[in-house]
Amino acid sequence: MLNSKIPAGPLDQKWTEFKGHCKLVNPANKRKLEVIIVGTGLAGASAASSLGELGYKVKAFCFQDSPRRAHSIAAQGGINAAKNYQNDGDSVFRLFYDTIKGGDYRAREANVHRLAEVSANIIDQCVAQGVPFAREYGGLLSNRSFGGTQVQRTFYAAGQTGQQLLIGAYQSLERQVALGNVTMYNRHEMLDVVVIDGKARGIIVRNLVTGKLERHFGHAVLLCSGGYGNVFYLSTNAMGCNVTAAWKAHRKGAYFANPCFTQIHPTCIPVSGDHQSKLTLMSESLRNDGRIWVPKKQNDNRKPSDIPETERDYYLERRYPAFGNLVPRDVASRAAKERCDAGYGVGTSKQAVYLDYADAIQRYGEIEVSKRNLQDHSAETITRLGKEVVKEKYGNLFDMYEKITGENPYELPMRIYPAVHYTMGGLWVDYELMTTVPGLYCMGEANFSDHGANRLGASALMQGLADGYFVIPYTIGNYLADEIRTNAIPTNHPAFDEAEKSVSDTISRLMNIKGKQTVESFHKRLGKIMWDKCGMARNAQGLQQAIQEIRELKKEFWSDVRIPGAINEMNPELDKANRVADFIELGELMCLDALNRNESCGGHFREESQTEEGEAKRDDAEYSYVSAWELKSEHEWQLHKEDLVFEVAKPSQRSYK
Repeated sequence: MLNSKIPAGPLDQKWTEFKGHCKLVNPANKRKLEVIIVGTGLAGASAASSLGELGYKVKAFCFQDSPRRAHSIAAQGGINAAKNYQNDGDSVFRLFYDTIKGGDYRAREANVHRLAEVSANIIDQCVAQGVPFAREYGGLLSNRSFGGTQVQRTFYAAGQTGQQLLIGAYQSLERQVALGNVTMYNRHEMLDVVVIDGKARGIIVRNLVTGKLERHFGHAVLLCSGGYGNVFYLSTNAMGCNVTAAWKAHRKGAYFANPCFTQIHPTCIPVSGDHQSKLTLMSESLRNDGRIWVPKKQNDNRKPSDIPETERDYYLERRYPAFGNLVPRDVASRAAKERCDAGYGVGTSKQAVYLDYADAIQRYGEIEVSKRNLQDHSAETITRLGKEVVKEKYGNLFDMYEKITGENPYELPMRIYPAVHYTMGGLWVDYELMTTVPGLYCMGEANFSDHGANRLGASALMQGLADGYFVIPYTIGNYLADEIRTNAIPTNHPAFDEAEKSVSDTISRLMNIKGKQTVESFHKRLGKIMWDKCGMARNAQGLQQAIQEIRELKKEFWSDVRIPGAINEMNPELDKANRVADFIELGELMCLDALNRNESCGGHFREESQTEEGEAKRDDAEYSYVSAWELKSEHEWQLHKEDLVFEVAKPSQRSYK
């Protein structure tokens, strides 16, 4: 049975009750306990700095050359927090409810409420670290709107919020490194978890510079290794993002939860050709002021400026008047796909819609004219002043779009289309963020816990920092309090021998295939299968075909992949091959999970389960549970169900109309 360890009592008191009654480790004993952290993005860096500050001996690992290159740096639009600075009706409960509803009632209430509770603390923490959040004229922190909400609760630093937050966490991490509380291992990749007497006691890592395998002991292991969106090959994720750390843990007994819940982001630069290896995100914050539209006439090849207002379909505003352009990501993505599939797409590929800032420029320009009391002004003055305001708010995003497309978004509407962005699924964890392997924790995007079937915009940074700064310092103590008598286990223990041999054998097997096809070609083929049959829309027939195709691809990969170079040296192709091998196995499980979940919810859209208006149709009677998969053998998983109980946010059909 899955034990989620949710504390008893009223929902809004569970976290307070837990903190008041959890076990503690005294400062002297903390210095005797070793903690391993894999990944140093927002979740990992904040956890490492927090646990180092508490006195634990921390070892942190990242495969990049610096923690500052973690993919958290790419987050653009903002971070949510229930501070109600706008006095517009926000509250902890409102953030909790929006997150549960946005996730289509497939998240655990207790975890989400805790996230909403600690959200306000994150902002104070980051301001104290010097994170340069945007501010209003009077000096107060500024907020903007994001999808799925009717309040302004998103704090931001232009379009570089992830970068600024990561630098804040990185500074805290480096302070602990300087104090000797954290030892940093850059360019090291975790390739296995060491389990001794049923508990996670260490990891096997590969030094990516020398190729040497290393052993590291820890009283507990924390995985903060990010999401698995690159299983689709083309995504907004950095090309190095992978599932390997989480998948190796899965192979050692950690259940994988809701793997089919992946998020398609509605505002990305469209695919331009087969040459691309990744896609570029245009922040959801752009939907805060931009209007999305397509021509009312099919296959309309006119320039956007030649299409009059009466011949434009602002389809989100038309279909969802209460939220308009700020509907959640899954809703906006499906609506864009529907318009393009129906023949209303724009651009040369016809797989794009317009994101237009003309109205916003005009509106801001008129406000500036009024503020400056300009009596005698021209239309050009209004436009110029409006562009200045937009540049201040979104300038770096506009610059990025122009560099990539060669088009000036101040003059022409941006062309956008949905793309894979985030994964709500991940390793199953209980309320304390522990996986089904005792002593093995999972945080941030790598776990499944807070976003259900669809993540609201600006909630990823919130979850990563909440887990690292404010949750794990309490919950890990509840476990480590019983480990203070456990001495450090020597890394010549037979379990370490066995784990290292398994990793070494896998690497040797890969290198000895000596086939003809590149790792990249297999990754591309896997991505096409996943996008076509487990992407924005899924059906039973396509998923069954995908499972068979992935099994055949796996067989071909292990018989015909070609990896140049040698083992005991820097070998990026070998690193990539190891990751793609894991992606192939994950892809099969994702399709199996999507096939099992015969309902539509959030980002998981089964064509067999939709309303007459084409909206996602949930089946709460049959599928109000978390799918937690246990690996039994090759191609065989056992499903465990964690029933979801909603005591406060009663499930209802989602409506943003």
